[in-house]
Amino acid sequence: MNSNPAPSVPEIFGSMVFNDEVMRTRLPKDVYKSLRRTILEGTPLDPTVANVVANAMKDWALSKGATHFTHWFQPMTGVTAEKHDSFLSPSGDTSIIMEFSGKELIKGEPDASSFPSGGLRATFEARGYTAWDPTSYAFIKDKTLCIPTAFCSYTGEILDKKTPLLRSMDAISAQACRVLKLFGKDIKRVTTTVGPEQEYFLINKEDYAKRRDLILTGRTLFGAPAPKGQEMEDHYFGSIRPRVKAYMEELNVELWKLGIFAKTEHNEVAPCQHEMAPVYATTNIATDHNQLAMEVMKKVANKHGFVCLLHEKPFEGVNGSGKHNNWSISTDQGENLLEPGTTPASNMQFLLFLTAVIKAVDEYQDLLRISVANAGNDHRLGANEAPPAIVSMFVGDELESVLEGIVKGETYAGSAKTTMVGATVLPPILKDTTDRNRTSPFAFTGNKFEFRMPGSTFNIACTNIMLNTAVAEELRQFADELEKADDFDVALAALLRREITAHQRIIFNGNGYDDSWVTEAESRGLLNLRSTPEALPHYMDEKNVKLFTTHGIYTEAEMKSREEIQLDEYAKVIRIEALTMLDMLKKDIVPACLSYTHELSDTAIAKKSIGVDAATETEMVRALSDETRKLIEAQNALEDALTNAPDGDVEALATYQHDVILPAMEQARAYADRLESMVPKKYWPMPTYADLLFYV
Repeated sequence: MNSNPAPSVPEIFGSMVFNDEVMRTRLPKDVYKSLRRTILEGTPLDPTVANVVANAMKDWALSKGATHFTHWFQPMTGVTAEKHDSFLSPSGDTSIIMEFSGKELIKGEPDASSFPSGGLRATFEARGYTAWDPTSYAFIKDKTLCIPTAFCSYTGEILDKKTPLLRSMDAISAQACRVLKLFGKDIKRVTTTVGPEQEYFLINKEDYAKRRDLILTGRTLFGAPAPKGQEMEDHYFGSIRPRVKAYMEELNVELWKLGIFAKTEHNEVAPCQHEMAPVYATTNIATDHNQLAMEVMKKVANKHGFVCLLHEKPFEGVNGSGKHNNWSISTDQGENLLEPGTTPASNMQFLLFLTAVIKAVDEYQDLLRISVANAGNDHRLGANEAPPAIVSMFVGDELESVLEGIVKGETYAGSAKTTMVGATVLPPILKDTTDRNRTSPFAFTGNKFEFRMPGSTFNIACTNIMLNTAVAEELRQFADELEKADDFDVALAALLRREITAHQRIIFNGNGYDDSWVTEAESRGLLNLRSTPEALPHYMDEKNVKLFTTHGIYTEAEMKSREEIQLDEYAKVIRIEALTMLDMLKKDIVPACLSYTHELSDTAIAKKSIGVDAATETEMVRALSDETRKLIEAQNALEDALTNAPDGDVEALATYQHDVILPAMEQARAYADRLESMVPKKYWPMPTYADLLFYV
C-alpha cells in the first residue's frame, strides 16, 4: 500500500504562486494591507513596501527551489519574454549570499532593440524598462521566479501589451463607477473579467518532425483530404483517448500549480482537436494565465510524445482553433453588471450597461475585427464553426424582444418559462429563454459576452484593450448626459430608446454562415473586412485615434506603430510560408512525383519489350507528367511572384502578399494535393492528413 499518496488538488493549486495566502503569511500586516489596496482598488503602489515584498518573495522562491528571477513581460511579438538573473551575489572573496532588492523587483532593464517597435525606436536605442505589475501574482516556472511586468522604452513609449490593457481596465472602471453612482451605488472599483476557452490540436511528435511546413509555419501548406474528416462528428465530446487523457491530467496539474483555474476539457469537432477552458479571472490575470497556459501546453505535450498545435488553421478542410473570449464586468462588491436578472425589461442598470456594449460593438466593429487580425485567423474565420469576418451581436430572443419593446415604446410582457421533460423518470428542466448561436462573433450567453473571433495563438490583451476602451467611451458619454439630467429616470429611458434605435443594426440572431447575411450586413452598413490587410488600415481612422488618445491608452504614434507591426508581421508570415512551400516543392514533392513517374515509365517499357500491353501504365505516366508539369509551372509562378514583391511600404507589401502570393500558393497546393492522391505512400515524402489526424 502506498504510504505517500499523491497530493490533492487543493494542496497542488497555487503551490508555485506568490499569492494572497503566501503574502498574508510572509508579509508584515501593514505591508500586506498596502499591497492589497493596490491590487484590489488600483491605488498607486507604495515604493516603501518594495524591499520587504522583495525579500519575502525571494525567501519563498528559494524554499521552492528557485535559483533565478526574471521580469516576465509581453512584448508586441505576441508571446512572452524573459531575461534570467540569479539571486546569487558575492560576499567577500569566496562566499556568496542570495539577494533580491526592492529595486530589482520594481524595475528591470532588458535590451529593447530587437523587439518590434513599429518605428518607435531605432536599433541603436537599446534601453528598455520593465515595471512590476503587483496586481498579477509572481510565480515559479523552471526554477525561476517570474514577476509579471509591463514594458516600455527609455523614452516612455509603450512596447508591450500589458500596459495598455491595465490602462483600459482603469478607463472602464472609472466610467462604470460614474454610472453606478447615478444608481445610488458607491463603488470604488469595477473590473472586467475574462475566461478564454483555448482550442488546440495534438499530433504525434514523429509525424510533426517529418512535416517541414508544420515546423516552420505552424500549418500544413500541403495535404489532400483524408478519406474521413470530421463529417461524422464522432470526435466531438467523444471519449478521450488514454494518451490524450494522460496529457490532460498532467497539463491540469501543471496549470493548477501555477494558479490557473483549468476546469473544462473535451474533444473538439475536428479529429485530434481538443479544448481547455478555465474559470474566469480578472482580465489582466486571465491574459497572463493564458499566455502561460499556451507555453505549458506545448511543454507537457512534448513529454507525452505529442506536439501541441496552436495555429488557427493547421489543417485545411476541418475546424480551425479559436480562443473564445468570455467577457463580463463586475463591481468590487461582486455584482455582475451584465446579469439581467429575472426581469430584464425592468432592470434599468443592466439595460444601460447592455446598451453601452451594443453601441461600443457597433461603433468600433472595425477595432474588434482588427484585434483578431492575422494571417492564420484569416484562414479560419467564416467556416467550420468559426464566426464570419462581419462583426455582429447575438442577444437571444428574449433580450431582442426587450430591446424592440424599448424602441417601440411598448411594455415587454415577458416570456413564459417552459419545462423540458424527456421521460417520466427524468427531472424537469426549465428551458432557457434563448438558444445559442455558434455562428455569431459576439454572443450574449446569460451574464457575459462570448467573443468568438480570436484565434488560438492570440494574446487576448489586444481584444480586451479594444473592448474595455470602447465600452468605457460609451459609459463616459452616458454619464456625461445623465449627470446633467433634471429627471434621471426620464433621461435614462430617452437615452436607452435613442441609442438602441441607433445601433440596432449590429444585432443579428440569424445564421452568420448564410450567404444572404453578407448582403443583409452590407445593407445595414456593417463592415465586412475579409482579410488582415483590408482591416488594419482602419486602425488609424480618426474616431479610433480619438478613442485611444482621449482615454490615455495610446498616443497616436504608439497606435501607428502597432498598425505597422501587424502589417509587417502579416507580410513576413506569408513570405515564410511561400518560401517553405517552394523549398518543399523543389526538394520533396516534385522529386517524389518524378521518381514515381520514372518507375511507371520503366514498367511500361519492360512490359512492351516482352509484348505485354502497357496502356494503363502509359496513361498513368501521361497523367502524372501533365500534373507534375502544371505543378512546376505553379512553382515557378510563385517564385516569380515573390521576386516581384514591392519594397518599402509595408501596407502595400501586405496587400500584395494577400492578393498575389496567397493565390499563387493556393494554385501550387491544388496541383500538389491532386498528385498526392496519385502517388503511392512509399514515394510521398511526408505524413498525410490520414496519418496526422488519425493516429492510434
